[in-house]
Amino acid sequence: MKAKHLFVLVGLIVTGPALCPAASAQTQAASTTATNPLAQVDKDFVQAASMSSSTEIDAAKLAQKNSEDKDVKSFAHHMLLDHTKLTVQLKMAAPKGVTVPKDNSDTSILDTLKGLKGKDFDQAYIRKVGLEGHKQAIAAFQKETSEGQNVKLKKAAQDAMPTIQEHYKRAQDLAAKKGVTAQ
Repeated sequence: MKAKHLFVLVGLIVTGPALCPAASAQTQAASTTATNPLAQVDKDFVQAASMSSSTEIDAAKLAQKNSEDKDVKSFAHHMLLDHTKLTVQLKMAAPKGVTVPKDNSDTSILDTLKGLKGKDFDQAYIRKVGLEGHKQAIAAFQKETSEGQNVKLKKAAQDAMPTIQEHYKRAQDLAAKKGVTAQ
């Protein structure tokens, strides 16, 4: 798989409809046409991946404004860059006839972060987006790897897994450095 396809799926990691039922009600799962039916597990994966990327981008933008910590801002900047690229690449990698939802961030996470500033923001951002989001993303990608029906999506999930795990490790390192524990 080309590197650009690997990056497409890296940004698709925060949360998915199977892991966040309220979010799945906000945006319809990836739609398909009659010429390209996609199994529900694959639709769920595309939805989870696009929501993850969108949430990462929006949360990183909040971090740039609401954090005063250079390490948190650096982590957020890295996530913003990666996930902006991934959003474009997901659309390019989606099977023909599949509509990838856009601007479908998990508003429950963003709403939690919006009112926070400084250290309170940093702790919530690291916990919800860095730790919990990446842990959920790993589960979503593992599910696609083991149960996915679309060969391209399944392969892309397999190829992206090391990057997703690296993002989770970075989040764990940041959490340890800042004294943030998962709840």
